[in-house]
Amino acid sequence: MPKEAGSKPKVRSHPLSLSILFYSLPALSILPLSQRKAAEKAEKASRTTKAKKDPKAPKRALSAYMFFSQDWRERIKAENPDAGFGEVGKLLGAKWKELDDEEKKPYIDQAARDKTRAEEEKAVYDGNKKTVVSGDEEDDEE
Repeated sequence: MPKEAGSKPKVRSHPLSLSILFYSLPALSILPLSQRKAAEKAEKASRTTKAKKDPKAPKRALSAYMFFSQDWRERIKAENPDAGFGEVGKLLGAKWKELDDEEKKPYIDQAARDKTRAEEEKAVYDGNKKTVVSGDEEDDEE
């Protein structure tokens, strides 16, 4: 048989290909539906969940760019009322890149002050946390 130009060759499957496919499927697929759902729920429950954040924990320090964006966001919105959230962010980023070091200095200074504030609050928070934990351990020893 001559091959025609542009025709695809026939692909023949191996007799064992179905059994290989069957055995490569996850074990859950052969369980009845009710048991499969129960197994999936158990699997989801066993996954690790993200730890809840302490609401009393101090806030992290903001960067100079974040102080700049807080200051300029309303101005950018006023100049571009049709701009969406992403577009405003792009415009703020472009404006930040245009600023020279002298214009960025107030925001950098503000970020440095905020960083010292955050470090102090974290030190106090960690000190209180250690005091509470060590106080609980002392009660357990008695």
